[in-house]
Amino acid sequence: MMATMKTPMHRRRFLRGGGVCLGLPIFEAMMPTARAASVKTSRPVKRMICLTNNYGVYQKAFFPDQHQSGRSYDLPPTLKPLERHRDDFSVFSNLDHGLTGGHACVPTFLNGIRPDMAAGFPEGNISMDQKAAEFVGAATRFSSMTLKVKEHNQVSFTSAGVQVPAIDVTEMYRKLFLDEGAASKEQERRRLQRHGSILDVVLDQAKGVNRKLGRRDQEKFEEYLDSVRSLERKIGQKQPWLDRPKPDTELKEPVPQRQTAEEMKIMMELMAVAIETDSTRVMTLASGFANGDFGLQGGYHGFSHHGERPDHTEALQKIEGNQIAQMALLIDLLKSKEDPLNGGTLFDHTMILYGCGMATGTHSCRNMPLVLAGGGFKLGEHRVMPAREPHRLKACNLLLSMLQNFGLEVDRFGTSTGTLAGLEWS
Repeated sequence: MMATMKTPMHRRRFLRGGGVCLGLPIFEAMMPTARAASVKTSRPVKRMICLTNNYGVYQKAFFPDQHQSGRSYDLPPTLKPLERHRDDFSVFSNLDHGLTGGHACVPTFLNGIRPDMAAGFPEGNISMDQKAAEFVGAATRFSSMTLKVKEHNQVSFTSAGVQVPAIDVTEMYRKLFLDEGAASKEQERRRLQRHGSILDVVLDQAKGVNRKLGRRDQEKFEEYLDSVRSLERKIGQKQPWLDRPKPDTELKEPVPQRQTAEEMKIMMELMAVAIETDSTRVMTLASGFANGDFGLQGGYHGFSHHGERPDHTEALQKIEGNQIAQMALLIDLLKSKEDPLNGGTLFDHTMILYGCGMATGTHSCRNMPLVLAGGGFKLGEHRVMPAREPHRLKACNLLLSMLQNFGLEVDRFGTSTGTLAGLEWS
């Protein structure tokens, strides 16, 4: 008796409705795929802030002496602005994503996966901040905010591999505090209703697709439908925000400043207020350099190819020292504000990560600059991780630890091999 052959289902298959199409997931009938899970917990409300640049750091001024591990280490010049917060941050040596590619690794800071590698991973190259944003959902007005000061933000990616556009200080202020007019609200309400109608059509057509699948593919398809229903719920959750007034503020609408340090200070203040008002719990900021900053003439990229020339390395220390000084200011602001949701201060439940996917401007991606600050972690150390193969650890282990601290029940993220030992949290 001849065995019955199944006709393979083509990947280019969509559910359509209202002029919009949604691609089907990859079933066994197409190719194998792995599963991922994300479950909310009842932990305290957490916040996550990521700070980055696109050129790495001058490592000789950033990293402590490799022989000084633990709590007794000398702060290097670039990290000096964090002196007053010494017990509340740790710096890591010998952590990276194990990648090569120079500037192509800048987008890997928060996921460990170059965009050209994304197809080989179950969740693509979704970045840690957007993974956290999915977890937050519509609990806040903005599930995340992607920000910029004098530089494009290249590190935030959705699960679909889409780079999230960044906004400057003016746009951030308007999103936080300016209420849209009645016409704009009505337009947004209609947009949400239209998307809801499209999903209704998609779910109706899904019944026909489901009948053509085998048992295991039906299970996979049910997971896909759960994600569609989740999107449907998110649309329903967003609608109430249209009629909720935004918080009041005495701050005047800012404009981008000529000097990066001045604009960064404004951004730090806005970020602290965004946390204080619970407008968002996830923010990512990329910052750069403007010609004329600190009396310097040139560009960040040019300085980063320093060749150990003193004028270039001194310029990098001023640029990167300012980035760390702004991080210290943000910690000051969060420590000074009460946490209305958890008690204590806002800093007590806020994680702040500084780093870059390309470790140095000379295109090396080895030994990424990574500084973690925040409440809930065991910090205050120079963590010297194993430097030699096969004992080196992936930076994604640190990202996974942060996601778990944020409340996600996940056991893998990106290229992680586990969480980072010694980062106990509460």
